[in-house]
Amino acid sequence: MFFYRLLARILLSAYALRLAISARWTAYAERMGRLAARDGAGPLLWLHAASNGELTSARTVIETLKARAPELRLLITTNSDTARALAQNWGHDAILAPVDMPGPVHRFLDTMRPAALIVVENELWPERLTACAARGIPVFVIGARMSAGSARNWGRVPGLARQVMQSIHFLSAQDAASEARFRALGLRSDRIGPVANLKSAAKAANAEAGLPFPRATTLLAASTHEGEEEVVLTAFAKAHAERPDLRLILAPRHPRRRDQVERLIAASGLSHATRSRGDAPTPVTVIYHADTMGEMDRWYAAAGMTLVGGSLVDHGGHTPFEPAAHGSAILHGPHTANSAPAYDALRQAGGSVEVKTAEDLTAAILSLTAPDRQADLAHRATGALAGLAADASLDPFYTDLARAIGLPDLAG
Repeated sequence: MFFYRLLARILLSAYALRLAISARWTAYAERMGRLAARDGAGPLLWLHAASNGELTSARTVIETLKARAPELRLLITTNSDTARALAQNWGHDAILAPVDMPGPVHRFLDTMRPAALIVVENELWPERLTACAARGIPVFVIGARMSAGSARNWGRVPGLARQVMQSIHFLSAQDAASEARFRALGLRSDRIGPVANLKSAAKAANAEAGLPFPRATTLLAASTHEGEEEVVLTAFAKAHAERPDLRLILAPRHPRRRDQVERLIAASGLSHATRSRGDAPTPVTVIYHADTMGEMDRWYAAAGMTLVGGSLVDHGGHTPFEPAAHGSAILHGPHTANSAPAYDALRQAGGSVEVKTAEDLTAAILSLTAPDRQADLAHRATGALAGLAADASLDPFYTDLARAIGLPDLAG
């Protein structure tokens, strides 16, 4: 732990200094754990999710906890401003997480006094987890992901890995391979719950898109990253030249990239509107730049086809569960490691179309404009992903959490 703390102090102090120099005082205070004292009413549950994807995957858990234990106070921490804003848009208390150094972490714990910490996916910060364990605050990790590369890195620091694993009270891995890696790193068997992929709990919200676009001829490029918009726009422009009735909803992962993405859209020469600017799309609008937070359900509902972002470039691919829940035909690139079991199931069932180049994407768009073809692909996807549903497998987590913080059983 000594060497980790030394390295963390160097790196995270530099980050904190940048916040101070840029006069982001609210962010600085939150990151340093300098928070207003809370009142003592009700147990407080601390849930940490790194960014938008992790937070969205945990939304069903969050809503379940609030519904089953209304007296429970929930504080969400994230690593990004956009994820914090997303949680706040859902009506929850949310702040940036304290940096993983002794001072900020202990100030946070002294002020907030959480009854338990829930970590989503792979945010295994050593200072945070060991400090909680030392204070008797149980640490739950749900939808835990451990790639082969991450396991190798943890294996290089066995002492630190052992301390972190000993700090975990309950862990539910998102797939069997991750569970095996946690076991190999020293996590005790009696602290491991059933495999549960949180993303599989995605449900279609009742959302009206309000767009004047026919669903069958609308493509959604969902949660795209830098390097993907160029491919999407090139492919779509070629498809649109052949089928002028096609429409594109382009929803970048990070709204802060608005100006950059707008320049790329303008270069395509196709008419467009940008949501964050208040532009209203019309029937002749070809591309709708959906650059706001918390509205993805609207765009899934509007699109007969969805290209899942983070898969054309090496970001591991975002989850396919949301488009599947909305009955949207799924397209994706070759980079799908973050949700490998889901994409493997889709491939085996013929429930998605994989593309690697702009030419592949153009051909895929043109082949999927028929509603019956979209419906068949969506049906196959639903069947393929059904076996990965996490609802029942989370019951041990709810039961153990309730026992740990002194509430009635929260299982369904």
